[in-house]
Amino acid sequence: MRLWIVIAAMLSGVAALPAAAQVQAGVELATDERRRGISWSEGKAAPSAYLRADLPAGFDIGARVLATRGDPRHGGADGVVEPTLGYSRDLGGVRLDGFATGHFFSGARGRLDYGELGAGLSYSLGPAQAGVEARYAPPQDAIGGDNLYLGVRGRLGIPATPWTLTASAGRSSGSVDDALRAARLRPGGTYHDWAVGVQHITGPLTVALEYTGTDIRDVPDASPFAVREHAGDRLAARISLSI
Repeated sequence: MRLWIVIAAMLSGVAALPAAAQVQAGVELATDERRRGISWSEGKAAPSAYLRADLPAGFDIGARVLATRGDPRHGGADGVVEPTLGYSRDLGGVRLDGFATGHFFSGARGRLDYGELGAGLSYSLGPAQAGVEARYAPPQDAIGGDNLYLGVRGRLGIPATPWTLTASAGRSSGSVDDALRAARLRPGGTYHDWAVGVQHITGPLTVALEYTGTDIRDVPDASPFAVREHAGDRLAARISLSI
């Protein structure tokens, strides 16, 4: 699968969506795609594109395409396609979000696709927002067991400026059926991650800088999926444009 073909198909699909749907789309370039403190692009620059449609009754559908740059974490895959079905509802000042998403890898050696479910609660007060989230991937061969992520996050927009401060922290844990594949999402087992960042938002353009870290030790690992050298502290930048 050629990623640029998928990206073009996603963006051209906007016209095919129902007129009642509110559509969002965008492209992004990150110096390193980091999720839960570990790299998904072997520490290299990673382009991506997304498409999302907000539907009636609080539902939404979308997809994201990301270049994984042959990362051994995902069996040398050159990219991943991530379709998502979501639901959100505002309850006073609290927002409830839920989703189901799949991760389908292109060019991977072996069957490494997997799915996960998630839910979150967030509260906003003026320019500040705080939230908690849980993501769970049920037992699957591709990840050597199951995986549970629990996290907290916050953001603060600085009034009368285009600057926003962000912070998050989380814990990844789960059962192990296959230690080699379990190291894919949890190198070394249960671990903690954290991140602090700053965003500059002007209209459809966002430029961000984020420092991420984990307590994963950079030591030799028998698993070819662990890639511990890309699980340490890192400063990464990203630029995104909504369409």
